[in-house]
Amino acid sequence: MVSLKQTYASVRQAVAWCYRGGSISAEPRINDRIRVPEVRLVGPSGEQVGIVPLAKALELAQEYDLDLVEVAANARPPVCKLMDYGKFKYESAMKAREARKNQAHTVIKEMKLRPKIDPHDYDTKKGHVVRFLKQGDKVKITIMFRGREQSRPELGFRLLQRLASDVEELGFIESNPKQDGRNMIMVLGPHKKKTEAMAEAREAQAARKAERQGVSSDETAEAPAEEASAEASAEAENPEA
Repeated sequence: MVSLKQTYASVRQAVAWCYRGGSISAEPRINDRIRVPEVRLVGPSGEQVGIVPLAKALELAQEYDLDLVEVAANARPPVCKLMDYGKFKYESAMKAREARKNQAHTVIKEMKLRPKIDPHDYDTKKGHVVRFLKQGDKVKITIMFRGREQSRPELGFRLLQRLASDVEELGFIESNPKQDGRNMIMVLGPHKKKTEAMAEAREAQAARKAERQGVSSDETAEAPAEEASAEASAEAENPEA
């Protein structure tokens, strides 16, 4: 429950912000900060209590050891609910954090190649592109021309087409190859959305964790059986013992 001291501290902070030109807090008014003669009260379990005087609502809040929170200030009269405001704020923060965690942000990765790239280097670069596309990210492929290579743009075009063909199961050409000064650029987009890729990654991680726990449990269960077998063998070899 939010104490009266904490309530006064919040009011002082809001006033200070106003004098400094800051914005007024968007948090709802609670307890003694509510300044209306009567409210439409909602109980702790969501039950409708009805329209009651503010003093009665505050009395019920103290009786239940809860806070009186204004949840609909524009209603006439305002709607207030009995709740543990500290717990409510904590749960709201956790939900917002989880929502941000699951929010998908498509990232554009970049991979640079040379027109006459070594086969081994090409496979390495292609592996990175595959990983990026599996993660649901776009990939900007840049072919860098140097010296006389600038007179052979078809080499870069063929290399980009080859790469796009090699990863066509994971991505598609979102931006066709185009010359940009000494470079040639192409953008690949993933077939899977970022949210789908994140969900699959979490499922795979959970499966690996469950598999490791299962192996650990099996080893723990096998250990007593092996010990019992060893003891039985020892007794058979030494019957007098």
